Amino acid sequence: MKPTTPAAKLKWLLTIAVVVLLTLLTQLGGLVWLVALGLTRRRRAGIPVFLALFLGLYAAGSALSHAVAPIFGRVPLPCFDDGTSRLKMQSPLFCVLNRQYVVPELREAASALSRHMGQAFPGTTTLALDANFPFFNGFPLFPHLSHSDGRKLDIAFFYQDAAGNYLDTATRSPVGYFAFEQPRPGSILPCRDREDLLTLRWDLDFLQSLWRSLPLEEGRTREALRWLSGEGSSFGIEKIFVEPHLAQRLGVEAESIRFQGCRAARHDDHIHMQVGK
Repeated sequence: MKPTTPAAKLKWLLTIAVVVLLTLLTQLGGLVWLVALGLTRRRRAGIPVFLALFLGLYAAGSALSHAVAPIFGRVPLPCFDDGTSRLKMQSPLFCVLNRQYVVPELREAASALSRHMGQAFPGTTTLALDANFPFFNGFPLFPHLSHSDGRKLDIAFFYQDAAGNYLDTATRSPVGYFAFEQPRPGSILPCRDREDLLTLRWDLDFLQSLWRSLPLEEGRTREALRWLSGEGSSFGIEKIFVEPHLAQRLGVEAESIRFQGCRAARHDDHIHMQVGK
């Protein structure tokens, strides 16, 4: 039944917008929203009941995803320190949004990286950022261009305080993204002077002053890139994306360390790693 009044049309458009947004952010949220909406309308329940029902169904759906995702070839990364690999999601938010799923071989590679970092630098925790959704190859993980098959994972940089002391589990921004390391004079800048109309390469200059002023812990970040491009190949690591100016600054070079292109998001706030098929 089509909406006939302006108010009904607006409500219909808002519902579509919410469903699309929740689907893009969480994969499950849009469907759960529609189910909760249908159930509350049938019972003529109010907004508090709808919200409680939505949150309950969403929590149940997210929990069920842990059991169902392996059917689709995906497994979850640990949301908290598991006590062995020192690998965990940077924020519980990634788990709430169902963005912590990868193929088993990528989880093993990430765990191996974290074990190596813990051995090379005792007390180091490796923080995972966006991975993939639990279901269906080809389903986009907004705003990423390639996180759609369970074979891609972002890793947070390592940081220190002004005195040079490593800060375990610290990131400059609350979600580990968008706090960019700025190029130094003489850096390699392949995107200099480009003004692409269609691009996800956001500089977000207005945000930079809001983030914590934490220096990059270059030793750990360099070693993570070195391991991924070296020993990581035996775990199937095929590509690592990081901005050229950072690879230059850290002195790392390998065939697998690549530039993601000028239309993709910047990679001087995190490391992108992926395994082959």
